[in-house]
Amino acid sequence: MPNLPFTTIDEYIAPFPAPIRSRLSRVRSAIRRSAPKALEKIAYRMPTYTLHGNLVHFAAFNAHIGLYPGPEAIAAFRRELDGYRTTKGAIQFPHDAPLPLALISRIVKSRVKASQKPQ
Repeated sequence: MPNLPFTTIDEYIAPFPAPIRSRLSRVRSAIRRSAPKALEKIAYRMPTYTLHGNLVHFAAFNAHIGLYPGPEAIAAFRRELDGYRTTKGAIQFPHDAPLPLALISRIVKSRVKASQKPQ
């Protein structure tokens, strides 16, 4: 993760090496296509999308891209996430494997749908 102060997702992505920038940009595009009304911002020093509250975050690390859709999404997609390292609210997509962009899109769409429900 860059140590520079940044206020936009473009600023977050820019310092990474080209292969990681490409992966981050593809994750960003998948999120934007799946949640076109979501707002982009930086929160917790990570690219964040909000729609009626936090929708999803993502970040790059040495060995993976982390996607943070929350524990409900992790539980809902448990079977499809088999083979990926997960925690209560995060999924790790290793840099040495293709990004599952269709799966990321489905997860984000499920988060959009959940954000529409009354709290």
